[in-house]
Amino acid sequence: MSSLRSAWYALPNLVRFVIRRLFVGLLLCLGITLVSFALTQVVPGDPVSANLGDRAASDPEIVAAFRARYGLDKPIPQQYLLYLERLVHGDLGESQQTRRPVTTDLAQYLPATIELATAAMIIALVLGISLGVVAAIGRDRWPDQVIRVISLAGVSIPTFWLALVTFYVFFFKLGIAPGVGRLNPGGKAPPSITNMFTIDALLAGQWATFGIAASHLVLPALVLAIYTVGSITRFTRAAMLESLSQDYVRAARAKGLPERTVILRHALRPALAAIVTVAGMAFGRMLSGTVLVESVFSWPGIGQYAYKSALALDLRAIMGVSLVVAAIYILVNMAVDIIYALIDPRIRLG
Repeated sequence: MSSLRSAWYALPNLVRFVIRRLFVGLLLCLGITLVSFALTQVVPGDPVSANLGDRAASDPEIVAAFRARYGLDKPIPQQYLLYLERLVHGDLGESQQTRRPVTTDLAQYLPATIELATAAMIIALVLGISLGVVAAIGRDRWPDQVIRVISLAGVSIPTFWLALVTFYVFFFKLGIAPGVGRLNPGGKAPPSITNMFTIDALLAGQWATFGIAASHLVLPALVLAIYTVGSITRFTRAAMLESLSQDYVRAARAKGLPERTVILRHALRPALAAIVTVAGMAFGRMLSGTVLVESVFSWPGIGQYAYKSALALDLRAIMGVSLVVAAIYILVNMAVDIIYALIDPRIRLG
């Protein structure tokens, strides 16, 4: 026992932190499977009628076969234990809607959402940090006031309404948006490597396909980013104002350092710790909140998959989506903590 304890404390702090967080993450995922399974049992509606239709649902033999195929004929506790048993082997069950393994469906839909959320996150970080820094430098002057109005509008405008308006203006009226979907109608997808069309097109050297996929990505990513731009702008402004009031910033200015160096090296770097935390939470929210944007732009991502699964009471698909989104949340938050410690060495990983 003492040797195991000695070996544990001999590990670097970062390794111990990752192992501890992964263990906690596994417990959280187990709790999420229990909660999501319980919710699927109490929601109104019958999965048999939702998937077979009224005519087939009136045939006892078809209903019995459907229940036997998806294990719905077993007691509820046994259904959950069987689900956990399959989960240990990496099996999330079969979708009642697509008749395919849920893991296969997730492998198809999830990369599209990750591609969309990543593009939106890049836009949000670039715009949010830039606007926040400018607002802090010009505190209480007109740039600050304009940016504060913009950031307030960003967090206030409903995403669904913004998606409809931007699509109507840029596609129907101005004709500069490429339309819905990930490629032009009839366009051939690049060879599947990551299932992210922009990445796969780059890896395959298909520059024309990359341009088309990137152009389809811009508008939905921009709409998805607007709310996060407002949040990051507000946090960056507040963190920068706190940094600019610190003694080390005054000392840097007293040494005669260029203002650009003072802002970027001495004021912005400490502020990045708070920004990284906000960005990590925002990225998780983007992954799980893309349903409306994906619906407007016909983006075949996990949001649409979850929406259709909920309509069909596709229990295994709903649980699979919940579990995957939770796992991504946990991994993103762990990465945020590590980046937080790298940015600010005073933070130690326990």
